[in-house]
Amino acid sequence: MFTGIIETLGKVIAIKKDLDNKHLTISSAITSELKIDQSVAHNGVCLTVVSIENNEYTVTAIDETLQRSNIGLLKAGDLVNLERSMKLGARLDGHIVQGHVDTTAKVIKIESLEGSTKFYFKTENALQPTVEKGSITINGVSLTVVDSLPNEFSVVIIPYTIEHTNFGQFEVGTTVNIEYDIIGKYVAKLIPEYQ
Repeated sequence: MFTGIIETLGKVIAIKKDLDNKHLTISSAITSELKIDQSVAHNGVCLTVVSIENNEYTVTAIDETLQRSNIGLLKAGDLVNLERSMKLGARLDGHIVQGHVDTTAKVIKIESLEGSTKFYFKTENALQPTVEKGSITINGVSLTVVDSLPNEFSVVIIPYTIEHTNFGQFEVGTTVNIEYDIIGKYVAKLIPEYQ
């Protein structure tokens, strides 16, 4: 379980294909604090640490993860948003994030505002409707939906988030991971059964 509050950025050092899996080696400022078998969210995808060496660690992504997220698109040198799982009893500063990506979306527009930046996204399919002022996780970052349409939505990012996450590298066409709010997913699943 995660909060969507990014701790740091990690840099992809190497990617090794192994049958349908990919092993990603990451360098980060938190590597020395990690343990083997620990869960870490990478762009919002929960992956297990399988080895640690110096300031680098390795995680494995299975085919399902590679198909459903942008993890399969990563290459050496890319930056990923990192968050360790939350501690029981700690503050929940973002929202409840599972680290289970639902789908991907593409950046379709970036608009500079006075003191913030508005990002517009389009999903391939509307697996889950977004809700204005509802929670959404983009590349592991807990955010609030501003505009909501069937296959499009927008969020507004403050400068701090641009500087401390990989949002600063987004451009039109960038593919991002989307995790919809867990409560919203359950509501959407239950409502049709009672209509």
